Amino acid sequence: MASKPGILTDWPWKPLGSFKYLILAPWVLHSIYSFITKDGKERSLPYLLIFPSLFWRMLHNQIWISFSRYRTATGKNRIVDKSIEFEQVDRESNWDDQVLLSGIVFYVVYMTFSGVPHMPLWRTDGVILTILLHMGPVEFLYYWLHRALHHHYLYLHYHSHHHSSIVTEPISSVIHPFAEHLAYFLLFSMPLLTTILMGKSSVVALVGYITYIDFMNNMGHCNFEMTPRMVFSCLAPLKYLMYTASYHSLHHTEIRTNYSLFMPIYDYIFGTMDKSSDLLYEKSLKQPEETPDVVHLTHLVTPQSIYHLRLGFTFLASKPYKSKWYIRGLWPLAFSVMLTWTHGRTYILERNRFNKFNIQTWVVPKFKKQYLSKWRNESINSLIEEAILKADKNGIKVLSLGLFNQGDELNSYGELYILRNPQLKTKVVDGSSLAVAVVLNSIPKGTTQVFFRGNFSKVACFVSSALCQMGIQVVTSQKDEYEKLNANLKNIECGNKLVLSERYDEKVWLVGDGLTKEEQLKASKGTLFIPFAQFPPKKWRKDCLYHTTPAMMSPKSFQNIDSCENWLPRRAMSASRVAGVIHALEGWNVDECGNTTFNVEKIWEASLRHGFRPLPILT
Repeated sequence: MASKPGILTDWPWKPLGSFKYLILAPWVLHSIYSFITKDGKERSLPYLLIFPSLFWRMLHNQIWISFSRYRTATGKNRIVDKSIEFEQVDRESNWDDQVLLSGIVFYVVYMTFSGVPHMPLWRTDGVILTILLHMGPVEFLYYWLHRALHHHYLYLHYHSHHHSSIVTEPISSVIHPFAEHLAYFLLFSMPLLTTILMGKSSVVALVGYITYIDFMNNMGHCNFEMTPRMVFSCLAPLKYLMYTASYHSLHHTEIRTNYSLFMPIYDYIFGTMDKSSDLLYEKSLKQPEETPDVVHLTHLVTPQSIYHLRLGFTFLASKPYKSKWYIRGLWPLAFSVMLTWTHGRTYILERNRFNKFNIQTWVVPKFKKQYLSKWRNESINSLIEEAILKADKNGIKVLSLGLFNQGDELNSYGELYILRNPQLKTKVVDGSSLAVAVVLNSIPKGTTQVFFRGNFSKVACFVSSALCQMGIQVVTSQKDEYEKLNANLKNIECGNKLVLSERYDEKVWLVGDGLTKEEQLKASKGTLFIPFAQFPPKKWRKDCLYHTTPAMMSPKSFQNIDSCENWLPRRAMSASRVAGVIHALEGWNVDECGNTTFNVEKIWEASLRHGFRPLPILT
């Protein structure tokens, strides 16, 4: 939002929320109906192609968003080394409004000008005219419009909204108040309306020009330099005709320089070119790929969860993961993406910075159901081991295993890789000690009994042991779980604190994988479910409380958190991810894997000392 929002700041359809797309429905349906029912020359191909062109714009922008976020995560050629936070993501969440506006404009133009319905696919003279009109009037007028927008009044009431993003992403290019977009649309429509009025327009010229604007806008707002040096060394005059990402980035950091749209020539002519433009360009090209100190290795939850990653849809990634009906409709595309990665490698998802430590999250391109298939164990282990060896080769201090990357049957909680590679310098951490600490500290004070239900695991074992030693009775209804827990407690003096019972009246339940709907329904009203497993249980009770899987809130100084980690709330991090960071910060030169855990109290105190906090139980 601008410092002091002026009139026509909000988009007219803002109250409609996600239903705003229905505005185009009458035109879209009518264009399809007309094309089907009319014959021969009466059919209008341009009318039918308006909606696909809007879809192309959405797809084009999304490709840039994903590509840019991936490149900035690697750190290569990065321009501005600052973080993007949720506030910016929320502010830029309406980037598709300008696509909706362009659709309305296209349909109005179609119904207004008689020559549009039978516009040809291609006209050479129309394409040349469009190029010339952009290079001349559009670029010139935009330069002076942009300078006017930096006048105190217009900047304060309108353009400051765009400049709220110091570190830009491709979609930052279209984040403007509604009134400002109207001015841009009038300006960019000059070549299109001129060719239409002169009878020289074509579908290729129209779609091509809009695509060119989107391409240059997106490229110029990427926070990495992608224009190779050879472009300007081979064609020196291009520096006056084509800007770069670093060139426009200076406009966002310095504000009073580099006003040009896509052609810097007007900045050169009118003396507003930033003198450090060439220097920043060269510096960005030399920026190497970042080597992290800590890596968290996670994986996909479902094929559709790829859209919830920060490389996917930003509006989904900025919220806790939840299955959406309209995302399920995209499963064929998600499945095709997964097929290409079936024999792929891990990829970088996110980069963070905390206390001078560089931290990255890597993703294994597999999802939950694949981890549950034992015949895939070998291929999954190969991917995980390859990531660990890569981390060791790059001098990474700690690698933490997230979700099912630390399974008992898969790799003995990571111990498999240590046994196979005894020379590893990178420390492998499963985070079980911190997960135990989080679960123990989530149990309300004064609790004397807890009900245990879930598949047996390393965390479950140590949690039950700690509770019995604390004098808290652990009750379970499953005989096999009782026997496993009892075998684990044989060397611990805990009296009669482990009980086998079919009563379900305990108010605190410690739950893991395997908890059924029927069992949840047996719990008394107001029961608190505390997960100890990697995945949360499905919530069947509205009259009970459900805590998150083991996790902690990150400190405010933890930079560049602009997406949610799976189902966790904003700025929350899984215990395994936090544990890897703590091990690096404390300089603990030990692995945490296999059937042993690190000192639970020590890692809990260290995490609190570094600013991490337990998540509150939502009521």
